[in-house]
Amino acid sequence: MNSSLSSLQARLFSLEGRSALVTGAGSGLGKYMAHALLHAGARVVLVGRAADRLRAAAEELFLTLETGGPIGHDSPPSAESRLTAEQGRALRDRLACLPWDVSDLQSLPDLAARAAEPFGAPDILINAAGLNPRLPWDEISPEKWEYTLRLNLSAPFFLARALVPAMTVKGWGRIINIASLQSSRAFPNGAPYGASKGGIAQVTRAMAEAWSRPGTGITANAIAPGFFKTRLTAPLFEKPETIKALARQTTMGRVGTAEDIQGLTMFLASPASDYITGQVIHIDGGWTAI
Repeated sequence: MNSSLSSLQARLFSLEGRSALVTGAGSGLGKYMAHALLHAGARVVLVGRAADRLRAAAEELFLTLETGGPIGHDSPPSAESRLTAEQGRALRDRLACLPWDVSDLQSLPDLAARAAEPFGAPDILINAAGLNPRLPWDEISPEKWEYTLRLNLSAPFFLARALVPAMTVKGWGRIINIASLQSSRAFPNGAPYGASKGGIAQVTRAMAEAWSRPGTGITANAIAPGFFKTRLTAPLFEKPETIKALARQTTMGRVGTAEDIQGLTMFLASPASDYITGQVIHIDGGWTAI
């Protein structure tokens, strides 16, 4: 019985032999999600603008493979590597760092090509790069509005589009976008962010309509997190009373942790979710239920 269960688990949830590209991987949700894919067996390309932050994240993620320990909220960049030479070689077998500004939409086909060099064309794409300017409606400049939508909404579509042909050839692919509580409701000082995340919910459905066709094996889904500690939400976590108030708005009475988002990431990236596409799944402790 145990052997049969183990075989079923491996068939449904293993990512051995798969390669993933994760944007916004230097910290926060992107790093948490890359951690989950790595431990499920995937080889992972970490993408972000800051090379030193990516390197720090890669070293932290690799060390969790050896220790089984949790990952921290942020990895402060260091001039010195924490890895031995042998560990550095082993890291390169599982992880690669690719500094890139995904808001440069014209460069995304080049990013797709470069991301295929370490481990082959990515089977899994996680679009976790994002920005929330948190400005009152009368202080939002056209430039800030346009940049927020370009990074949060346009980049996920055009990067996915660049990766889909190779996924189609393989007959398998996973696209995971990051939606938000603001995909379905408004928050103060959140107009451009909310617009981009409402758009992500719809573009995820459009991706599924376009690409989840017979024979492609491609699915496109979005995770809509509640409140997790990330670089975007760090200012809120400096206010204990605010966090307590946010926790009270969930049925579970707490905010999210890294582990909360990792299980759903592994599920949506794995064969276990073969028949799920075009969905926005809230992982918010019941915030949207009440």
